[in-house]
Amino acid sequence: MGTVPSDVGVPVGVDAFTGSLYCFDPWALYARDELTNPNVDLAGVIGQGKSALAKSLALRSIAAGRRVYVPGDPKGEWAAVAEAVGGTVIRLGPGQPSRINPLDVSVAGDDGARGRLLAACAGSSLRRDVSASERGALDAALKTAAARAGCPTVADVVESLMTPDRTVAQQDGIAVADRTLDGRDVAHALRRLVRGDLAGMFDGPSTARISPTCPMVVLDLSALGTDDDAIAIAMTCSAAWLESTFEGTSARRWVIYDEAWRLMRDVALVRRLQAHCKLSRAHGIANLLVLHRLTDLDAVGKRGSEARALAKGLLADCSTRIVYRQESDQLAATQTALALTRSERDLLPLLPRGTGLWRTPSRATVVHHVLHPVELDLIDTDRAMRDEPTAGDDRDAA
Repeated sequence: MGTVPSDVGVPVGVDAFTGSLYCFDPWALYARDELTNPNVDLAGVIGQGKSALAKSLALRSIAAGRRVYVPGDPKGEWAAVAEAVGGTVIRLGPGQPSRINPLDVSVAGDDGARGRLLAACAGSSLRRDVSASERGALDAALKTAAARAGCPTVADVVESLMTPDRTVAQQDGIAVADRTLDGRDVAHALRRLVRGDLAGMFDGPSTARISPTCPMVVLDLSALGTDDDAIAIAMTCSAAWLESTFEGTSARRWVIYDEAWRLMRDVALVRRLQAHCKLSRAHGIANLLVLHRLTDLDAVGKRGSEARALAKGLLADCSTRIVYRQESDQLAATQTALALTRSERDLLPLLPRGTGLWRTPSRATVVHHVLHPVELDLIDTDRAMRDEPTAGDDRDAA
């Protein structure tokens, strides 16, 4: 095991074995050829301090000149963090005033990106991949809606799916009746965003605007409650909208999926997330995916399936892996996924709260995350469930 030099990145904590300072910055390490990509996977059982680490990295990275986007906050835990640094919180959900159009794109006429997003959302609702004929109907509907509205909304696309344009259908060599039939299931799936449980969030022009210099943006989805399916689709739409805001800019950003495991249950959403991770270097972003355990990736499909391979590929696209305590029944899978040594595997169930194994291609370090007392009240979401710490405990990671 080794320690990353203390001059690389923001302070995280201390090496549990040597007591030396441990710092981290994925962009700096990538520039030094120590990482193959800037993406990070963070896994650990509930209550071990994963969210505290993510929030601490966000705060310290902002102080170092980075920016932070959280495309979906199902628990409403990130709002206070954003407000503390002068960031923006956009609250979405039933009864909330904000609306964002996930079909906003900075490049005019980029119906390819729009089509991939809508196909992912439709596939998630249908619980299957969109077929070739359905994708043809969707692309035609997007073309029609864009011709009518310039920047279409999901509602515009649903309308075009239900009533296909005759001229566009003829150009594609298909009868209007067949085109209507091809798009029927996709239209019903996307109507969820227009008249279903996600209505009022993504079905009209964007009412929210983000300053390009905003240090942190959080899309608060806590009003959706505990519906994992709805939250996964909402996070996908939110991420697409945020992507459109940082295209063409040079600022380096963390994009933090604090509940990434919610996206792992659907092939279409995993496919989209993996595509986003592969573009991280081009956009200057580092994705941080927070999971409970690495076997969350197994929920995507059966062993040996294309879906399972896709999920494993997502892990491979994270050059840095941080593993907090794992239960004994997770050890074998975690060891295999991360190519851990026997000693590293045996260490995982013994890790105390706030301590994790940091794995990069060149080294492995056990790091105890250290919080500053000023950070504690802001990011320790479990503090109310525990006894008040003594003064000497204030600096221990939550």
